[in-house]
Amino acid sequence: MSRTTYSVPNLLTYARIACVPLVVVCFFLEGSLKSPDYARWSALTIFVLASITDYFDGYLARAWQQQSTIGRMLDPIADKLLVAAVLLLLAAEGTIAGWTLWAAIVILCREILVSGLREYLAELKVSVPVTRLAKWKTTFQMVALAILLAGPAGDKVIPNVTEIGIAFLWIAALITLITGYDYFRAGLRHIED
Repeated sequence: MSRTTYSVPNLLTYARIACVPLVVVCFFLEGSLKSPDYARWSALTIFVLASITDYFDGYLARAWQQQSTIGRMLDPIADKLLVAAVLLLLAAEGTIAGWTLWAAIVILCREILVSGLREYLAELKVSVPVTRLAKWKTTFQMVALAILLAGPAGDKVIPNVTEIGIAFLWIAALITLITGYDYFRAGLRHIED
């Protein structure tokens, strides 16, 4: 193993992956605790901390020149694991239901499509840079998921905040369609070549 395997940026990525089962455990504890709000707030706290590591691992890797192959591989995987797990939990629990499931499906499908496309293009030595619009998508998506994780506990603090989270999820899904199409179109050029 290289010395960058245990660099701070990579440790932050590993921590983000470790946060996924912790968020899941909070949801399973929700029904068994006397205060289900505690489980919601714990899940939200873990999710927010994990989301913050997403910014810092990339920033520190570039600033300290500690970019590594394992970091480049695990960073997007950690993001997708966290988002997918939270979307599935919220759907199973019923916070995301009805037509809003389509927003979650669009987000998950785009994540899978872009991952596959990036992997294919990497074999061709073609990089697909992250666009500014894709960063906005991630922002709306993470804020939506954070609000929805708070769910009923959040509604007690700010009435109807869950509806705001649902609206943000739809905005993220709409941007997801646009950026997914852009990535696919850019990738298609290289596939045709």
